[in-house]
Amino acid sequence: MQCRNWIRTLAAAALCAAIGTSWAQGYPNKPVRVIIPFPPGGTLDTIGRMLAQKLSEQTGQSFVVDSRPGGNGLIGADAVAKAAPDGYTLLFTASTFTISPMTMKTPPFDVVKDFQPVALIAMAPLAVAIGNHVPATDVKGLVAYAKANPGKLSFAVGSTGSAGHLSTELLKRAGGFDYLVVPYKGSAPAYQDLLGGRIDGFIDPILGSAQHAKANLLKVVAVTSKNRLPSMPNVPAVSESVPGYEFYSWYGLWGPAKLPLEIAQKLNAESNKALAGEMREKLEPQGLLLTPGSIDDFVRFQREDMARSQKLVTEANIRAN
Repeated sequence: MQCRNWIRTLAAAALCAAIGTSWAQGYPNKPVRVIIPFPPGGTLDTIGRMLAQKLSEQTGQSFVVDSRPGGNGLIGADAVAKAAPDGYTLLFTASTFTISPMTMKTPPFDVVKDFQPVALIAMAPLAVAIGNHVPATDVKGLVAYAKANPGKLSFAVGSTGSAGHLSTELLKRAGGFDYLVVPYKGSAPAYQDLLGGRIDGFIDPILGSAQHAKANLLKVVAVTSKNRLPSMPNVPAVSESVPGYEFYSWYGLWGPAKLPLEIAQKLNAESNKALAGEMREKLEPQGLLLTPGSIDDFVRFQREDMARSQKLVTEANIRAN
């Protein structure tokens, strides 16, 4: 009897493997929906649409972007968590996705249990931007100004629990100075107030501030990468004034939990292929660091980054409203 049960188990496993391989070989055979859970027009949307276009070209099947803003990115992500794990509903989002639930008493999903990581796409150093009205040209001058004017300096955060939020809190703690942190519902209104002089600073992905800086509407005084970026050699790293400071936003592709591994691996391979060509040529000059790698690489990276983020969320007592 035990022998028969063992044989049945082996046969079932072999059948599941065969079905998974068959799915992967025929995948995709209809349009794939890629949910981006933030409004169009931002850095996340720009990268996600580029990736979807390349995947469409490479596979011969449409990867259609579905913008689902709301709830600090959690509404769109939750839709993917509840979707059928067949590879036809995917999530493209930023590290806010892994951080935001840490700030909530009852998050709508479990990042680790409810999603299958597919591909880490890019890391984005952030830009420390300040208004032209602030009398500083670098981080050292910014710290001096804040200390000489206690309670006067204010920094925006695009959303609670975002990479920009954590990097803003980290700068306060590592730099040994203080400022008011003002939450906004997205980067666009934060930039509007920064350009209008109603807020003093904003730490956000470089793509967001680059155009405003080129038009001399604000000052980018530092980047949050470990070293200066080849694309911005004249902009110092924060670490040149605050030793040890380093922070990145990052972007990835996920499917629902129980997504067949063969499909996840196929998507991973196609994503890596996309990153090797036109996307690299367009995005690296804008300060992004593209990150092709395996699913295991992504799982390990996510686990380590979440541990660092949880530590900062706890120490800074960051809580969603």
